[in-house]
Amino acid sequence: MADFNIAVLLTLRNEGGYVNNPLDPGGATNMGVEQRDLPDIPISTLTVTQATEFYLEKFWNPLYNQIKEQSIANKLFDLGVLFGRSTAVKILQTVLEPQFPDVVADGNFGMITLNAINGSEPASLLLAFRTSMVARAIQIGAAHPAEQQFVGGWIRRSNS
Repeated sequence: MADFNIAVLLTLRNEGGYVNNPLDPGGATNMGVEQRDLPDIPISTLTVTQATEFYLEKFWNPLYNQIKEQSIANKLFDLGVLFGRSTAVKILQTVLEPQFPDVVADGNFGMITLNAINGSEPASLLLAFRTSMVARAIQIGAAHPAEQQFVGGWIRRSNS
């Protein structure tokens, strides 16, 4: 079963430290947490413990604990942080729909989605999910020229 502590360490490594790029619509971030998400804490001083608590509360769905394959939970969590939890779930559901007709791509992670993930061949599912997230990154860059500078990083992270 998936372990939050493993997933969050990978995400924290991917997110890195404090960044305040004026072209990033997320504004100032630290370890991927935006200042607007924790307005009472100066984001530049955010600790790993505070970031971990934030991610556990806001991004880790308790059902993720029941995903059998850690690599899939890691990628779903990490790309949920990067693109938004609902977006990552919806894209994963879109990948699952052809094989599991009960899955609806609505961005809500429930038992039907969990059972479909656990009923899938892990390596194939992970590859299809990564590929779909790369397509999403390219789509965002095409729709928002100011964000094109981030597309390469999003693609690398999706494929990692």
